[in-house]
Order: sequence, then structure tokens, then C-alpha cells
Amino acid sequence: MRDLGAGFRYLLKGQKWVGRHGRQYGFGLLPGLITLVLYAATLVALALWGADLVGWATPFADDWADPWAGLFRGFLTAVLFALALLLSVLTFTAMTLLIGQPFYESLSEKVDRDVSPDGTAPESDLPLWRELWIAARDSLRIVARAAVWAVLLFALGFVPVAGQTVVPVIGFFVTGFFLTEELTAVALQRRGVEVRERLALLRSRKTLVWGFGTPLALAFVVPFVAVFLMPGAVAGATLMARDLMGEETEEGGVADEPEEEGVGT
Repeated sequence: MRDLGAGFRYLLKGQKWVGRHGRQYGFGLLPGLITLVLYAATLVALALWGADLVGWATPFADDWADPWAGLFRGFLTAVLFALALLLSVLTFTAMTLLIGQPFYESLSEKVDRDVSPDGTAPESDLPLWRELWIAARDSLRIVARAAVWAVLLFALGFVPVAGQTVVPVIGFFVTGFFLTEELTAVALQRRGVEVRERLALLRSRKTLVWGFGTPLALAFVVPFVAVFLMPGAVAGATLMARDLMGEETEEGGVADEPEEEGVGT
């Protein structure tokens, strides 16, 4: 249970860090805003033309007697939109991190330098294009895993009672785990930790991961909120990555640095 509280404290410390570093926070908002616009446009398009898409995909229902064809296609349209909404929540972080890789990489490095006893941060020797390729490849792997869980949990949601009580709770814990993986990947990838090693590392401290990621998953249900929390989430995930790697952290760098120095960073 101690790890559960520690994970939540890292989330709060990350938000506090970006609050003291206004310029980094401002730059960190841009990728989230871009992703929000793209996702919102997709969901609006699905709401407007989803019924047409379902009608095109189900020609076998054309000859069904009323009202069965309409009910069947209406149900499929609702399922399609609900699944798209769930996937948008699960993949919002991955897409935002992919779009904002240079922004968040810079933010994560500054957090590392700020809290490191010697003022240094691990640096990747790879060129930017190579880092982007690795980030995109790893994100696809994680999104594929998350999509499998999303479909499974969506199907279990139709189970009476459990589908409306237990399954949503499990869903938030699963989402929190994958959110934390994506966010810590910014710092861990810079340290040369591959995706399989990252997953094993996170599984070894599940309560820490849930303490960080589950409250974030609850907040990220509203993508607009996610935009404003994302920079702090990256900062907090960097602090947690240092814990996972057993690196020493100076707490004063998180809590006590004066505002003027932080904004000019």
C-alpha cells in the first residue's frame, strides 16, 4: 500500500514541477491540443456518418423486415462509437507522446537535471529520427496490447451486474497501467530500456504504477483535462522512472526551486 501512495505523490510532484516551470508547461500543452483536435474531428465524423458506414458494411440486412434492420444497425452504430471512444481514451496518451516526442523529451531531460544530485540527465546517443521511429514502434506495440484489453473489457461489459460494477474498475486499472507505461517510456527510452524490459519493470511495482496511472486514467476520461495534465504527467513519470531505476533524487529540486529560475529554464 505504501507504493500506491508513492505513485500518487509522483503524479502530484509532476504537476507541481510544471507549475514552477511555466515555459516548459506552455510548450508541453501543444501536442495535447493537436491530438485533441484530431480525435475530436474523428469522433464527430463518426457520429455524423457512422450510420452510413454501418449500413454500407451490412448489406445483408437490407432485406430484413422492419424494425429489425434499423434496430440492428442502430445497435452496431452505438457499439462502433462506444468502442471508438474507449480506444480514443486508451490511445490518447500514445498519440500525444508520439506527436510531442521532441517537446516531452526536452521536458523530461530538464526534470532529470533538476532533481539529479550532480545536475546531469541520461542522454540518448541516437539521432532524432531514430528516436521517433523507436517511439512509434513501441507505441504501436503498446496500443495493440491496450486494444486487446479494450475489446475484452468491452465484451465483459455486457455481463449483468459485473459488467456495470467490477469491469469498469478493472478497466481503469488496466488503462492506468498502460498510461504509465507510455509516460515513463519518455525517460526510460532515453536510458536505453527496451519495451519488454519496461513492461517487466512496471509489473514488478504494480501498486506504484496503479497509484500513478489509475487517478490519471480517471482524469483522462475527459481528453480536454488530459491536455492540461499531460506535461505534469510526463514530469511525474520521469520522477517515477528514476525510482524504478534506483537513481538518487534530490527532493529539493521538485519542491523548493524558486519560480524565477524555473521559468527561465
